[in-house]
Amino acid sequence: MNWSTSLRAHAAFCTRGSGAEVNGWKAQCGLSGSPAATAQQTTNHPNTSSARSRSRAITRNWEGKITRVGGDKDINVDVRVIAATNKDLLKEVDEKNFRLDLYHRLSVIIIHVPSLNERKDDIPLLIDKFMQDICSDYGIARKGIDEEAIRALQEYNWTGNIRELRNVVERLIILSSKSISREDVASYVLPKI
Repeated sequence: MNWSTSLRAHAAFCTRGSGAEVNGWKAQCGLSGSPAATAQQTTNHPNTSSARSRSRAITRNWEGKITRVGGDKDINVDVRVIAATNKDLLKEVDEKNFRLDLYHRLSVIIIHVPSLNERKDDIPLLIDKFMQDICSDYGIARKGIDEEAIRALQEYNWTGNIRELRNVVERLIILSSKSISREDVASYVLPKI
């Protein structure tokens, strides 16, 4: 597939949080009809409205029409939805927490990104990248890290995935001396039992 020939190839890409909330959806790009405008509906959004309203919003988006809050005229839009979750949506469907029809509408292309715990061999490369970026951001010389410290970080249970790893690397850079040791990991990362 030649992605550069897509109608959306040169359009703006708008992310969640850049628009107004309507029926549990984030409307993007000021509802301008931008070909790359996106919308996202989440299963655990604290302000989700009734299932009927969500259903209507989903259907309207797939029809390519929306109506502004308080408005009475349809606005034609060309929307591509990109959705991400850390939940098993088929399990959520079975437990009646997510609608099967919405799952099928969203599952055009499914990409499984394994958790950090499933790819611990990537941790040394990620640590190296984060140390480079963080030390540069702080304007300090790059710190070293012992092999034992790296092994300890590989053994850690990363429930927060890459965000947690980045924060831990930043914490170690701030709190350790010139080189990060296994003792630093034990003191500043591992939970106290």
